Amino acid sequence: MITTSGKLYRLFGLLLCASSVSSSLHAQSRQLSPKQQRARAIYKQLVEINTVDSVGSATKAARAMAVRFLAAGFPARDVRVLVPKGKPAKGNLIVRYRGRADAREKPILLLAHLDVVAANRADWPRDPFTLHEENGFFLGRGVSDDKAMASMFVANLLEMRQEKVVPSRDIILALTADEEGGDANGVQFLVALHKELIDAAYAINEGGGGTLLDGRYLSHSIQAAEKVPEDITLTATNTGGHSSVPRPDNAIYSLMEAIRRIASHTFPVDLNPVSREFFAQSSAVEPNPALAAAMRALAANSGDSNAARVLSAVPTFNSIMRTTCVATRLSGGHAYNALPQSASANINCRIVPTSSGEATVAELKRVIGDTSISVSWTMSEREIFPTSSIQIVPELLAAATDLTKSMFGNIPVVPSMSTGATDGRFLRAAGIPTYGVSGIFSVRGETNAHGRDEKLRVKSYYEGLEFLDKLVRRLTARAGT
Repeated sequence: MITTSGKLYRLFGLLLCASSVSSSLHAQSRQLSPKQQRARAIYKQLVEINTVDSVGSATKAARAMAVRFLAAGFPARDVRVLVPKGKPAKGNLIVRYRGRADAREKPILLLAHLDVVAANRADWPRDPFTLHEENGFFLGRGVSDDKAMASMFVANLLEMRQEKVVPSRDIILALTADEEGGDANGVQFLVALHKELIDAAYAINEGGGGTLLDGRYLSHSIQAAEKVPEDITLTATNTGGHSSVPRPDNAIYSLMEAIRRIASHTFPVDLNPVSREFFAQSSAVEPNPALAAAMRALAANSGDSNAARVLSAVPTFNSIMRTTCVATRLSGGHAYNALPQSASANINCRIVPTSSGEATVAELKRVIGDTSISVSWTMSEREIFPTSSIQIVPELLAAATDLTKSMFGNIPVVPSMSTGATDGRFLRAAGIPTYGVSGIFSVRGETNAHGRDEKLRVKSYYEGLEFLDKLVRRLTARAGT
């Protein structure tokens, strides 16, 4: 039995608890500047719009951001949502922030994708399409890939507009669909049909960022190149027959031998200016002395076989050094009691950008050494290798380096080549140099992008917001502006 007095004490305790929680939330809100509050609101809005390829809508997210730009006074002609024909959920937002009328420099392009990888609610301890903030992290699908940068770009441009900043050149924002997959990639669509809306001196994209180690800033990377993905199909054929009368010539055995030879093959070291500089700069912060020495040796001489052997033991470094090809899918046979008439495998290759698909296929044919194995492209649509320079634009490198040192200390700014792929490869193929740079720091692997409980440090989000704001302002500011 609870007495009236007990009830009053309990009610008073609940009121105190509620007041404490309210005060805590209010204090947290007070700690954020108005710009940070707006950025967080945009971030939350984007995360909570489901933009998964199969069930979500990038168009909804694009239109939500368009509303914000129009409300801020951007002319309707400079805020466009472009939706591919027959793909109503695959819209892309293009915003042009007009610079000085006498601008002579081409615009810069800010690129981020709106779509995200699927997230199964049953696999997550919390709703993946709600922005959560817990223990110093933001959690939710897309919080790191790529709605953080999307929200930062939007918030920073709105802030510049509010301050009536007139940049020295136009700034273009592109928020796009289907980077993670799907049949309506936004950047490909824009390059093919609306290139005049996104044509720029260069683009700033995802793919770069900073590394934390033991609570300290270790290095900051600028992605200047990417390996080019190509899928290749191996096919072995045979007349087949009854399985009760086996023969040495078997389509599956032939295919297995071809795969074994590919698995045993190592492509030669093939450094480019970006990957060479990556190893040279990374050697200064690599904690393993043997790896650091190997990095320095390989950067000085790409023919150093001992250095290559040491670095090859680390899968990431091995992939940065050379083209890689690996079996990813298998199929074969047509009945349990029949000798196979055909067997096939998909080989996924990640090709260094200074090579070519044709050179890679020729190497695979040589390694397989069996003309009865058909080697063909898996996809009818081929990747286009970069036509733009992979050297970092000096003004961008200088600005990023200065800001890194002023915000994060005397740490190296390291050019990098991604072993994976972003939409930047489509821009590079179209002649628009593209660089991944963000000012967002994390411990290696902690964001768990594409996985359960994707997260980003709260502190890193606001640091990235500030870094990108200062970077864009510096790149679009000249004397007299």
